[in-house]
Amino acid sequence: MLTKKWTLSPNRCFDPEPIQRRLAHQFFESISALPLVCPHGHVDPALLADPTARFGSPTELFLIPDHYIFRMLYSRGIPLQALGIPTSDGSPVETDYRKIWQLFAEHFYLFRGTPSGLWLKDELTNVFGVDEPLNARNAGYIYDYLTEQLALPAFSPRALFKRFNIEVLCTTDAASDRLEKHQSLHAEGFTQIKPTFRPDAVVNPDTPGWRENLTKLESIAGREINTYAIFIQTLEERRAFFKKMGATATDHSAATPYTTRLSHQEAETIFTRALTNKLNPGDAERFTGHMFLEMARMSVEDGLVMQMHCGIMRNHNPDIFERFGSDKGADIPLKIEWTKNLRPLLQAYGNNQHFHLILFGLDESTYSRELAPLAGHYPAVLLGPPWWFHDSVNGMERYFNLVMETAGLYNTAGFNDDTRAFVSIPARHAVWRRVACNWIAGLVTRGLVEEEDGYEMARALAYDLAKTAYKLNEMEE
Repeated sequence: MLTKKWTLSPNRCFDPEPIQRRLAHQFFESISALPLVCPHGHVDPALLADPTARFGSPTELFLIPDHYIFRMLYSRGIPLQALGIPTSDGSPVETDYRKIWQLFAEHFYLFRGTPSGLWLKDELTNVFGVDEPLNARNAGYIYDYLTEQLALPAFSPRALFKRFNIEVLCTTDAASDRLEKHQSLHAEGFTQIKPTFRPDAVVNPDTPGWRENLTKLESIAGREINTYAIFIQTLEERRAFFKKMGATATDHSAATPYTTRLSHQEAETIFTRALTNKLNPGDAERFTGHMFLEMARMSVEDGLVMQMHCGIMRNHNPDIFERFGSDKGADIPLKIEWTKNLRPLLQAYGNNQHFHLILFGLDESTYSRELAPLAGHYPAVLLGPPWWFHDSVNGMERYFNLVMETAGLYNTAGFNDDTRAFVSIPARHAVWRRVACNWIAGLVTRGLVEEEDGYEMARALAYDLAKTAYKLNEMEE
């Protein structure tokens, strides 16, 4: 019996209704060759800074860095140590990558119908040419095949960067980062890799290890940060350095978008208490809320686009956090409120033509009730694409249906892949582009927009909006 070759359906993400599907294909074909714009993500710049860098084993490439994957496996009772996930306490983990791959293959069926399953299939078939589904029987064969491919020059990070047709890729970097890898890249003329200023580790005083993070900032700044005024000055200087290294944006994360204005004395008092580990209840939330306004003020002055990612409880599982650290799949979305929480910031800067704010949230109930009306009114506000748990076919469809009528297409920021898994970048963009084209085709089919307008909308969602939102067009001027 012949086994059917494992391929991606050309109709994936498209509606079965014939007219809509035909239009979706047409729109997608018109934009499928556009370069990829990746204005927000978590790829390690070290991958691209070293011309001789390689991805390592298939396990190190596909599984160990991707919390989407090992989160699912952990949910089905597979310990993280069995998957080779490094521990923060130095306790032993499985180091036989072939054995880990076998375990992954035996449970590959768990990803059926999930975004990870769609991305993985795209990566394995389109990037590496695997033509049969991964399973327990063929795990060893596919592991050996991938190992051979990864050893070839054509599968180096730099080679794939070129093959993927990535026009620009922005990383996410701590305020204390020396950006040595970016400096190395820029020295080679590789200026399309850009940093993004992420100060959460020192701005949010309830962050685990906040004092140690501040010490790192002191080291890079060459001064003791013992007052709030010096703290602010140091952050301004670091932003200036990031901008010099090509940064066009900052990124900020908090459980809620609570913002408030503290007096200088109030901010100084809380900062002093944080230095001595004597924070009062509510101090951290108020200081973080105040720092959102300070970051907005700095954005007005230096022109960096401000991103806010809100609505997640980090490290929900203390056992995992204590043993493996953060970003290990134990983050859970929260119900949040934007309208009242964000008002102090928007009262101060929402009407300022020099301020640009991109909002991301995980509480979908706020899409049509709060986020779309905010973006549809304030000149400074754009909506980021569906984030994290909603970076999926269904999540994107809900986003388009709940946001666009009120916010308008051109008050959104296009797409970013927000990934740590480098080889998943084209797969993630392909899903967005396909779902976007299908949504536009539905509007045309129902007579809500003209077909010729659909081509412009498809290009905007695939390419133009992201470049404009993140000021990447200014790179070319």
